[in-house]
Order: sequence, then C-alpha cells, then structure tokens
Amino acid sequence: MAEETKKTMDSEEVNASEEEKTTREETAEETEKQAEHAEGTETEEENVSEKKGFFGKKKKDKKDTQIEDLTDKLRRQMAEFDNFRKRTEKEKSGMFEMGAKSVVEKLLTVVVNFARGLASVPEDQKEEPFVSGVDKVYKQLLNVFDELGVKPIEAVGQPFDPNFHNAVMHVEDDEQGENIVIEEFQKGYMYHDSVVRHSMVKVAN
Repeated sequence: MAEETKKTMDSEEVNASEEEKTTREETAEETEKQAEHAEGTETEEENVSEKKGFFGKKKKDKKDTQIEDLTDKLRRQMAEFDNFRKRTEKEKSGMFEMGAKSVVEKLLTVVVNFARGLASVPEDQKEEPFVSGVDKVYKQLLNVFDELGVKPIEAVGQPFDPNFHNAVMHVEDDEQGENIVIEEFQKGYMYHDSVVRHSMVKVAN
C-alpha cells in the first residue's frame, strides 16, 4: 500500500513537472512571437519614417535655392524700375507744366494788348475790316488758351480772395457789401490749378 502511494506521488510529480515544462515552452514561444511582432512593427515604423522623409518636407536643392534667389532679385529690380519710371514721368510732367506756364505768361501779354487795342477802338470803327480781322485773331487766341486749360479768373461780384485777386484800390460802399470786388482793372488767368496772373481789382470795404 505504501509503495502504491509512493508511485502515485511520483507519477503526479512527473506530470506536474511535464506541465510546468510545457507551460514554460508555451510562455517562451509566446514571448518569441511578441518579440517578432514588435520587431516587425519597428520595421514598419522605420519604413513609414523613411517614406515621410522621402515624400514629406525634404531639404531644398541648391539649384532651387539659386532659382528662388534670382527670382527675388528680379522682382526687386522690376519694382525699382517701376518706381523709377513713375518718378521720371512725374518729373517730366512737372517740367512740362512749368514750361507751358512760362509760355502762357508770355502769350498773355499779347492777348492783353489785343484786348486793350480793341477796347480803344471807337464804336463807329468796329465794323471796319482791319478791326474785324484783329478781333477774330484775338478770339482765336482765347480759344487756344481755353483748349490749353487757361481760364480767366472770375473777379467782379466775387468775395476778395488774395489767392486770385490783387487789390489795388479800396472804397467805402455799403451797398456793395464788405470785401467784395466791384471793379476789375486787369483780368487774371489760371493755367489748370496754378495762377498765371492775378486779377487787379477794386474792393469795397
């Protein structure tokens, strides 16, 4: 009986040992599989990382950098040239305006003399051919002035403005109002927005 009990215990120990061995083998196999899986995952991550490096943001090529630099320089030069062109056109326009104004000032003397000459002609002689011819030339000059942008300055009946009028006489006249131009001795003219000659006027105070 004792021998049977011993055999039974020995058999159980052997079985337990075999089960433990099997468990260790299964655990080792599972650990190996996990290691292989982890290694495969790392390999995939490395491949993905390499792909990102290849298809993602990559380092600029030297030629691309040179092209960008040249393009930037070209844009700067084009902008500078455009500014230079605009500045030159403005300067040329200013020089033209100054030259045209100078010519207008000289021609005004001729126009004024025509006006004075026609004003001095007696009424009974205004229909004579010579006087009629002078009057036509005078009107042609006024038309040319108008086309060039030369306009007479309004004076009589307007409030006195030192920017346009030159007061050479002041009179007391309550009926006319205060600081009103009541008479014009010499007509003034403007060329565009610039005064070529001020009007010489009489002002009521």
